[in-house]
Amino acid sequence: MTSLRKLGTSDLEVFPLALGGNVFGWTADQDRSFAVLDAYTAAGGNFVDTADVYSAWGDGNQGGESETILGAWLEARGNRSDVVVATKVSQHPDFQGLSAANIKAAADASLRRLRTDYIDLYYTHFDRPDVPVEEIIGALDELVKAGKVRHIAASNISAERLRASLEFSDREGLARYVALQPHYNLVSRDTYEGELQDLAERAGLAAVPYYALASGFLTGKYRPGTEVASARAGGAAKHLETERGRRVLDALDEVAAAHDAPVATVALAWLAAQPTVAAPIASARTVEQLPALLGVGELTLSEAEVERLTQASA
Repeated sequence: MTSLRKLGTSDLEVFPLALGGNVFGWTADQDRSFAVLDAYTAAGGNFVDTADVYSAWGDGNQGGESETILGAWLEARGNRSDVVVATKVSQHPDFQGLSAANIKAAADASLRRLRTDYIDLYYTHFDRPDVPVEEIIGALDELVKAGKVRHIAASNISAERLRASLEFSDREGLARYVALQPHYNLVSRDTYEGELQDLAERAGLAAVPYYALASGFLTGKYRPGTEVASARAGGAAKHLETERGRRVLDALDEVAAAHDAPVATVALAWLAAQPTVAAPIASARTVEQLPALLGVGELTLSEAEVERLTQASA
């Protein structure tokens, strides 16, 4: 049985892989999404990450499709208390920004779509530097006090704004961020490492990285001369054009062969071994894609293997 990990200073304990809900209602319809969610939880998974904007970019979508599917699944399975649900505010077409009024209205809309009366982890999706941190934290604190949100977190925020937010929470005794969702993977390290990671570590925040597999590049399915039928193929394939991307693939192949493990599992295991990281996020549009992701809970890399990958990705 894969051990759960404590999420920062919160009382939440999560599976070491967060299931990304960005594909629900986009490249995975409701039936396929239900199948993926069933398989993930059957394997011990308990941490699902979505956002109110998912997946507004899909043809005919308006935003909220992912939450709606997740809410229908939670209701159908009757397992709400067994699943840590994370969602986000600031990007939905009808609920843009981080004003206090918008945060509260967006949370209520998310609760309706999720068919629940509380959100376990509520992220500010993209920071809005034009809104004072006092207003943002104040609104989030009200949601916590009302019982609508258990814990709060931040995604896509600068170290300066994160520090100001934490200091305000501590000074006023208000709800405090417990987690951070940065863009972070083997081919994108400067998006988290350095000042932001150092601050998260000092403050006891857990990191839950998105783009953990670099839009699929770190699954190893993108190789010179191959074409992959995927909505994200363009973004993933660009890494093949860089020397670092090719170095990382070589190192991943080497470590994967030593463990007889999928390349994706090794890439996620490297992330899971990094300071502050509690659970990388990865999505699956089919049940067949899940085992390589779930394997992160069972694969522990040696210090030498972690260093090999770290050097290759430098």
